Amino acid sequence: MVKQLVESTLNGKIRCDACPVMCYIADGRSGACDRYANVAGELIRVDPLTIIEANEAEGGKVVPFLPAGGAADWDGEIVQSRGAFVTAIGAGTTYPDYKPAPFIVSRKENGVDMVTVVTEGIFSYCGVKVKIDTDRFLGPESAPVRVDGEPIGHVMTSEYGSQMLSLGGVHHLTGGSKKEGRVTCDSLLKLCNRESVEMTIDGGSTIIVAAGQAPIINGEQEQRMRVGCGSATIGMFARQWLGHVDEVVVVDDHITGVLSEHQAGKLLDIPPTGIKIKGRRSTPGRYFQVAEPGTGWGGTNITDPLSILGDFDAKTAYPGLRMLMVSTTGEQYGYYILDDNLQPVLQTILPPALQQSVEVIEENCEPALASVLFIGGAGGSLRAGVTNNPVRLTRSVKQALTHVSCGGAEAYVWPGGGITVMADVMDMPTNSFGYVPTPALVAPIEFTMRLADYEALGGHMDAVVPIEQAVALAERKIGPVSAGSWPTDKRNFRWGA
Repeated sequence: MVKQLVESTLNGKIRCDACPVMCYIADGRSGACDRYANVAGELIRVDPLTIIEANEAEGGKVVPFLPAGGAADWDGEIVQSRGAFVTAIGAGTTYPDYKPAPFIVSRKENGVDMVTVVTEGIFSYCGVKVKIDTDRFLGPESAPVRVDGEPIGHVMTSEYGSQMLSLGGVHHLTGGSKKEGRVTCDSLLKLCNRESVEMTIDGGSTIIVAAGQAPIINGEQEQRMRVGCGSATIGMFARQWLGHVDEVVVVDDHITGVLSEHQAGKLLDIPPTGIKIKGRRSTPGRYFQVAEPGTGWGGTNITDPLSILGDFDAKTAYPGLRMLMVSTTGEQYGYYILDDNLQPVLQTILPPALQQSVEVIEENCEPALASVLFIGGAGGSLRAGVTNNPVRLTRSVKQALTHVSCGGAEAYVWPGGGITVMADVMDMPTNSFGYVPTPALVAPIEFTMRLADYEALGGHMDAVVPIEQAVALAERKIGPVSAGSWPTDKRNFRWGA
């Protein structure tokens, strides 16, 4: 259990300096954030300090006596073990910035003296990027995303097979009404801790999202993301349709594909069918804007696929022509035969070869998931807890002398100025995040480097302690959450690459 220094008391209450709110907490009670409590006059961090035990890094298996490089790379240690990694979860904060981080721990790693600085950062400049695997229309780009009527973010440009949301940020946390800030902070906290949040999008859908779970769109759980755009689907499966059907239309909000016109169909000598597609022709067999975006076939607003067809060309089409129409997930399909008037007639039985092709499309669609990536800017309080000269930490990170992790998980550091980090919450231990009612999110962040590099950037050398001191306080010990790189692995650093 981690204790925080008490610097002020009033009428039997102790003051918590862990955030700008500075609660006075009575004995047996917790502060406004529920992260700190007064236990017999001592300020205690309620959540347990969490360490990741490296003997779980190999899935509980015995590691080889010698490393992959053989005896030449052996440093003399009898056991090739990474030991433990102290995360910032439950460690406490550096606020109000004048003091070193809660834990600055040292250890020898493969013969190299290493140090890790851990702190729970208070992030006002933070948010999440949410990737939702679906073709369905969620809302117009830049449309506000709301929770309890309050705007907490907006719709971003879509990616391949996924819709994207940008949520949070300082303007929603502190730049709007008090309720907007509170709702935004609560939503971010839930999403980062893998809880579900229901959101509505102006001009679009109502969605329920939780990291690592299938999204629920307008009350229906999404099953799969698309195999590809309509054109790509034609290319991938054209050979499977050869000889079993005369025409295939893959309906897609992005690019609708037509087999007989597509280059794949041409190379397979599939003859023209006289089909006419409503929409803007891009290149042969590829059509844009066949319908409006929606939650129907292939992410369009249609429920009847024939609505995107014009009249067949009587000079080319013929009675008995066989046509398959299918969506990019295989969830919707229809088999048609042209009658004597060259009108498509829906058939009640799908031939086995075509049924198999639809099933192959479905099989090649990955399960639909929602992904939540935390993003935050490491500013003054974080860097000051590492060094007396904060800009040196920024330079050290950019020079790959310092590795940044979040709860032990690998973090992507954005290029450019500052230390803007992004991490997948599914790679982090559960309940990694907290909040303060300013409002702001509290997230774990760790800086790992060689001890010599830490001294060179002006680190708080008098605060460095052996890792055993932190391990002795840890009440939560877990194995690695993801298969990503170990934070102290030399491959994370310029000198070890």
